[in-house]
Amino acid sequence: MAVIKVFCENTNTTLECEPGTRLSDLLVKTGYVPDYPVLAAIVDNQLKELSYEIYVPNHIRFIDYSHPDGQRTYIRSLNFVVQKAAADIFPQYSLVIDYNLQNGMYAELRDLERDDDGTPKEIPLGEKDIEAITKRVKELIDEDLPFTRHKIRTEEAVKMFRRNNRPEKALLHELRGKFFTTVYFLDGYPDHFYGPLVESTGALTVWDIEFFSRGFLIKTPPVTKPYQLVKSPYQYKLFDVFKEYSDWCSILGVSGVGVLNNVIQSGRARDLIQIAEGLHERKYAAIADEIYKRRDKVKLVLIAGPSSSGKTTTSKRVALQARVLGLNPVVIEMDNYFVDREKTPRDSDGNYDFESLGAMDTEFLNQQLNDLFDGKTIELPKFDFAVGQRTFNGYKLTLGEKDILIMEGIHGLNPALTDHIPQERIFRIYASALTSLSLDENNNISTSDSRLIRRMVRDNHFRGMKPEDTILRWPSVRRGEITNIFPYQENADIMFNSALIYELPLLKYYAEPLLRRIPANSPASTESIRLLKFLSYITELQPSEISIIPPTSVMREFIGGSSFEY
Repeated sequence: MAVIKVFCENTNTTLECEPGTRLSDLLVKTGYVPDYPVLAAIVDNQLKELSYEIYVPNHIRFIDYSHPDGQRTYIRSLNFVVQKAAADIFPQYSLVIDYNLQNGMYAELRDLERDDDGTPKEIPLGEKDIEAITKRVKELIDEDLPFTRHKIRTEEAVKMFRRNNRPEKALLHELRGKFFTTVYFLDGYPDHFYGPLVESTGALTVWDIEFFSRGFLIKTPPVTKPYQLVKSPYQYKLFDVFKEYSDWCSILGVSGVGVLNNVIQSGRARDLIQIAEGLHERKYAAIADEIYKRRDKVKLVLIAGPSSSGKTTTSKRVALQARVLGLNPVVIEMDNYFVDREKTPRDSDGNYDFESLGAMDTEFLNQQLNDLFDGKTIELPKFDFAVGQRTFNGYKLTLGEKDILIMEGIHGLNPALTDHIPQERIFRIYASALTSLSLDENNNISTSDSRLIRRMVRDNHFRGMKPEDTILRWPSVRRGEITNIFPYQENADIMFNSALIYELPLLKYYAEPLLRRIPANSPASTESIRLLKFLSYITELQPSEISIIPPTSVMREFIGGSSFEY
């Protein structure tokens, strides 16, 4: 019998196997013993389940929970088990896994009927309901049931999803125009996921379900601690922003990507763009109103948020609305308050850590701010990045009665940045693209993915950066956010959601060609394939529709054509 040669990256060895060998069997043959259980594999830069069969020579890397794709595989699989458990106990309702919080994924039961205002009719859960779901999840995991994968005719899959109270999923696949759809089964229960699953439920060893709001949180370990559930503070403000936006989408009748695709395909994208931009205008005005109410005390507005959240546009539009109210916003660049290069802390790799709070001269910043608040005139610094030193060019500033300072930077919500400033002087804004629109009932859209796509489009348009370079730098960006931004987001006086309901159809127009340029052997190929698959479920906007996006829109910060200077 013919044999196939495959290369295992984990052991740096070439092995021979028979055609049709499953990855799980090949794993045993390699003798590879990882720190954590293997959950999936990357085969020629494509993510595959362990049930995948080998028929040609391949480059294989087995991955566990410590790899982002391993973590995603684990979470998808656990979501399926929770979905099955909820369907067993509450077959008349639909379990919706809505959004990711720092301490878990929020899920709630919904009726297919809607309230009078158009929002989904939620079914409040009690402690006993949560206990019942948790017990059923544990039973399904203890039975070590296999996840099986089948391709069936899309027409049959759509009927199956509708029978199981999955109208969003049914519509999404109905409009996709594919002959066949991949359907996963767990103990006879069908569902569709947008990536591989683990081999069986027994692989899901670390998890918890916790009562929260009207539903519950599905808790999983962080990628850095695969065997440990980490206690995190509850993000009530962030949850409220997600909930508000989700309800607003439902009121519009756009409760998922399937409905969004239908709106675009039926020629109603222009109306949707105008409504979404109108909501943003109201939000910017509301933020300015809050600042105006506190004008007797507030003299400093700090804006912070993760990468590609539209912080710069947010600061400019809030400043514009503040001017409408008679205030005079004055922008101070936080980057001008870096310490001199030789004082900059270094990270674990020995590189300068410019994102650390220690890279900021907080003492000098606090001194200058207090001088301004006391009516004194200061000379603003200018940081020379070429030589790594602070300079002064004679630019003086004195605050007038109607003047208000606006500063944007990653540390804006960290109390240590302005620990010598009276807190009543400060108004903090957290800006982020908090995507609450989901692909379907139990496959939400990662806010990180939305921001990565934003950044990739912007980096290419304005800086000529290759898309793979943006993708490869993204893990480092995310680590900085986890350390310097997310722990402080609940300190915000107000949260602004910069996500727009039409942005993924817009960004697909720009991002898809960029992702297709990435070579199959690039280290960024696995991620580009994942993003391309995700975007394949979304109907893109056309140039005639894109042209009506206003020049002040936050999306112009990424695609170009803004009337603001950046």
